[in-house]
Amino acid sequence: MNSNLVSPVGILGFGVEGQSTLRYLFREGVKEIVVMDKNPVTLPEVPAGINVKTFSGEGYLDGLKDCVTVVRSAGVYPMSQDLFKFQMNGGMMTSQIQLFLEQTKSVKTVGVTGTLGKGSTVSMVSHILDKCGKKNAIGGNFGVPALDLLEDETPDSISILELSSFQLMTLSVSPDVSIVLRVSTEHLDWHKSVEEYRDAKANLVRWQKRGDTCVYLADADPTAKIASESPAGKKLSVSYESGDAVIEGDTLTIGTDKLCLANCKVRGLYQLENMAAATLACTALGISVADAFKALETYETLPFRMEFKGEKNGIEFYNDSYATRPDATIAATGSMKRPFALILGGSEKNADFTELSKILVNERPNLKQVALIGATAERMLQSLKEAGLKVPATIYPTLEEAFAASLSIGQGGTVIMSPACASFGLFKNYKVRGQVFDKLVEEL
Repeated sequence: MNSNLVSPVGILGFGVEGQSTLRYLFREGVKEIVVMDKNPVTLPEVPAGINVKTFSGEGYLDGLKDCVTVVRSAGVYPMSQDLFKFQMNGGMMTSQIQLFLEQTKSVKTVGVTGTLGKGSTVSMVSHILDKCGKKNAIGGNFGVPALDLLEDETPDSISILELSSFQLMTLSVSPDVSIVLRVSTEHLDWHKSVEEYRDAKANLVRWQKRGDTCVYLADADPTAKIASESPAGKKLSVSYESGDAVIEGDTLTIGTDKLCLANCKVRGLYQLENMAAATLACTALGISVADAFKALETYETLPFRMEFKGEKNGIEFYNDSYATRPDATIAATGSMKRPFALILGGSEKNADFTELSKILVNERPNLKQVALIGATAERMLQSLKEAGLKVPATIYPTLEEAFAASLSIGQGGTVIMSPACASFGLFKNYKVRGQVFDKLVEEL
């Protein structure tokens, strides 16, 4: 059994990650387990000889008194009074990612964080490794829970983890190769401040060793600041001016090798940042830049992330339902070449739309019309008007009506849904919203 886990072991939070932790504890032969969750807990079949207690409802944290070690699920805020008291009384707190990094047999671990582009970059690294014949697996915030990776990993495999600030918050061990993408602000309904959010992100690199590699975006101050905390002996930068990877227009240059976006299947200039970071990380894993670039030409975007849905009746369609924040929509609309109609809006996260509105009005001359949906529609319309919007902007009760109105962009135009907001209210999640958009395009 893992010596770090002194029984009884508590699982705090019993969603997908907590259930994965339970399976891991079963495999490890932990005999005394305490499951705590605000929601009702339904246990799977418990192996003979193992005792599992459950605590749910308002008093779910009462279970802490029965634990020596607690494995915190990512969504549970670690700085609560109860958890502080538990640790002050000698309790030990750990997490899935901590346990994984302490026990992995992988030849190398890669960790990716940032406010935008994590999922794309993780899948790009995996795609490059696949094409170059290197065994790899994706886990963490994307793919499968990290502890599930331990079951199938071999000493020749590379583990790639997408890591959110929630997962990084209490981490005290870093991956061999770290990628820090563009970091702005996010999750301020969970984190107490921007500083706390960025400080959590820094744990990705803070515990690296001299032999490790840190890849980062040099032109974004918060990202560069986080990277400066890495003790890694190799730091590789992505920049629009001068760095180890340089982006100019739609071309990425690393050394003497060039990758042109026109030769790739993905759309969106901002993807070059992700491609640059993925390539630099892969060079630290023994892949040549030329081989990485060749692989990236065949990489296809993840669903609902600036996904090109084809051209119908002379109109191009892009599904960017995953854009649940204003900065994602700023990046997506910056890639539009043709006159475009934009579908915006969704559920309320109290985001500030001022910068998005100013950029749409002043820096997107090919924006020709805006269709607004969801709870944020009124507030977004107000923000666009204050920024001086000159093109038509209308609120619609449904996505179907917003889509139908956007078709008036006509031949040679583009319709893009990049909502800058979450989807709740009108849809269960961004995937369902994306599926509805796809269906509307198919039905044309």
